[in-house]
Amino acid sequence: MAPVTCSTTSSEIRIGEVEDVQELRRARPTAVPERYVRDTNERPALSAILPSLHVPVIDLSKLVCGTKRQSQEEMAKLTAACEEWGFFQVINHGIETELLETMERVAKEFFMLPLEEKEKYPMAPGTIQGYGHAFVFSEDQKLDWCNMLALGVEPAFIRKPHLWPANPANLSYTLEKYSKSIRRLCQILLILISRSLGLSPNYFNEMFGEAVQAVRMNYYPPCSRPDLVLGLSPHSDGSALTVLQQDTTSVGLQILKDNAWVPVHPIPDALVINIGDTIEVLTNGRYRSVEHRAVTNRESDRLSVVTFYAPSYDVELGPVPELVNDQQPCRYRRFNHGEYSRHYVTNKLQGKKNLEFAKIQTSY
Repeated sequence: MAPVTCSTTSSEIRIGEVEDVQELRRARPTAVPERYVRDTNERPALSAILPSLHVPVIDLSKLVCGTKRQSQEEMAKLTAACEEWGFFQVINHGIETELLETMERVAKEFFMLPLEEKEKYPMAPGTIQGYGHAFVFSEDQKLDWCNMLALGVEPAFIRKPHLWPANPANLSYTLEKYSKSIRRLCQILLILISRSLGLSPNYFNEMFGEAVQAVRMNYYPPCSRPDLVLGLSPHSDGSALTVLQQDTTSVGLQILKDNAWVPVHPIPDALVINIGDTIEVLTNGRYRSVEHRAVTNRESDRLSVVTFYAPSYDVELGPVPELVNDQQPCRYRRFNHGEYSRHYVTNKLQGKKNLEFAKIQTSY
């Protein structure tokens, strides 16, 4: 996801009937409407899975305040994670467990509200803020088995206050506090990523200007046929960094590695970090964004809180000059970040197809 308001007007888009999956589950527990049933080649039951692999775990405390040796060893792990995985889990990140638990609780309380209450904050077709389904652009598009609440956070002009729920009463307050903590974490991570590339520590933070930040809360109800549906379609994120908090009830997030899907097993109090398309472009492909998806569970529901962090919309992006040479020629063109964000949010989630926007096309 790219944190920007879609400029496409809802009147231009016909998405057909989109059932609320929680209401569908309550009314018809065993039903899976045709719009949710994936084509055979997309069904999770037929995908190659690598359950024995584990996403790297980075101890942030060793990088920030560890000994020189600890810091060097952890930096090597971070570099390898960015180069080889595009994903890692971070522990000892400094965000209080109580705040994480409160954010998870109030998000869950929102999704448990009656439908008529949640529909006070509708996500209009062709937009990506509010409650509903995002990235739906046609009547025949397959749907994800998921309900979402997506909100712009920073800068102030991307906020839509009328879409911030008044119920639960402490959701807005908690989200403000949570988002400030996640923003600090992203700034720290960008310092470390800059250092890992041999750049000045504040290279990316200074380049980003007034960074854009958005949050999306995802609720995945149980599904009677998890072999036929996806909770979230495969995609890479348009952001620079994505920070995901996932509950520990079930394993739902999977990432694509070596043409197979690797489950990301929840670690209590850990946060999942992934490299977005923006960092791939800036590093000239050295650090790559990675396709990921969410699967569902027959018995358990699942909740995640996802933060997208990206440069200011007016920033011009392209490979950092220090990372381009004869051995690593320039792979991406220069473009305005706001332009890419608009491109990202006006197209359905489809692997890494959106990044074709930025690639230099070579002819033979």
